[in-house]
Amino acid sequence: WNKKSHFSAWRTGEAFKEAHGGTSIGAFLSTMVSSARVLRGAPRPAFYDGLWVQSRTPDNIPQAVNGWRAVEADGIHTLPAECFVVLQKYFVPSNSASEWEQGWQQQQQQQNDQESMPSGLVVSTLLRRDGQAKGHGVVELQSNEPTYVHCQVFESQAAWQEQKDAVVVEPDAALQTKPSETVYYEGTLVLSSPEGA
Repeated sequence: WNKKSHFSAWRTGEAFKEAHGGTSIGAFLSTMVSSARVLRGAPRPAFYDGLWVQSRTPDNIPQAVNGWRAVEADGIHTLPAECFVVLQKYFVPSNSASEWEQGWQQQQQQQNDQESMPSGLVVSTLLRRDGQAKGHGVVELQSNEPTYVHCQVFESQAAWQEQKDAVVVEPDAALQTKPSETVYYEGTLVLSSPEGA
């Protein structure tokens, strides 16, 4: 979202309700039971500021109807993956944040325009945790939570495999409280805009 007001509108809108159990009590309870099986405690939102975004203009935009993807789903078969997401988590104390960000920026100067993006990379963004955010369920940043996340979205896992050495960013590890961690996801039902991310 470009503005917090846009996020607030989404969070109180129909899409949020549908994604979190729908509008009936039965659907809501079903979602809560499913969530209770996998969550450790109540869900807590984490807010991030986007510091650096690089994106490619998409070749095609999947069809959407009223903000929802138009797909054939039978409730039995898993939808195919439409992207592969790599999240690199960094744990940087606040007294090292400025120096760490400067080091990051210097490494990214080689990839500051769309033409220099590796093939198969759709979007790359550096996110900084907003420790001042307020709202329902928001708590102070914990020491085991990342202060920065580098999010890269690839067209597929194969595209990432081909380019993974070209997109590695290695900020100064001495400025971090512990080694970085990497998490991988497959994405389905991708939404995009004609301008890119």
